[in-house]
Amino acid sequence: MALVASRMEMDVRWPATIAAGEADEQLTTRLVTAAVRRAQEGDRNALGFLYARYADNVYGYVRSIVHDTHEAEDVTQQVFAKLIQVIGKYEEREVPFFAWMLRVARNLAVDHLRRQRVIPVEEVRTSDEGSGDPSSERRMSDLREALAELPRDQCEVLVLRHIAGLSPTEIATRIGRSEGSVHGLHHRGRRALQAELRSRGASPATV
Repeated sequence: MALVASRMEMDVRWPATIAAGEADEQLTTRLVTAAVRRAQEGDRNALGFLYARYADNVYGYVRSIVHDTHEAEDVTQQVFAKLIQVIGKYEEREVPFFAWMLRVARNLAVDHLRRQRVIPVEEVRTSDEGSGDPSSERRMSDLREALAELPRDQCEVLVLRHIAGLSPTEIATRIGRSEGSVHGLHHRGRRALQAELRSRGASPATV
């Protein structure tokens, strides 16, 4: 009888626990919605609330992309600094706020990787001024300009593959696409890059 009574007590408490959890989630959603609206009106306290609510989540997401604790901290700060500028563009009916914020974070993290990876590689290839090789500098200039003409997603995949040295699987994880999609973007991007280089009178080349 005691066991039956215990089970009955659990049956009573379990729905109550679920209801309490749902209530907390709904309250949090309302608070976030209100904070976003106030932040869009310039309320810095509302931005502080959003920072306290999401900073740890954003940091964890960014760290999974940049793979460095200190760099992840820097990028996370950039995300919330950027948020001040772009939060006015957010519209609730299009996507949940947190998902939208993660898009901002991903873009900044990828831009950070580009700066960290692309600039040093270009400097290595073009900084040997003593060699006086203007043709090499011209090729790198053509390559940079040609990449800038590609669609953003194709350019992103090419940069992550050939400059950052990431595998297709790693790229798929970082940009939120399937590996097949990454292969398709890589194939189209290389063809587009070669065509762009040819249009500039430059020899097709890989990054």
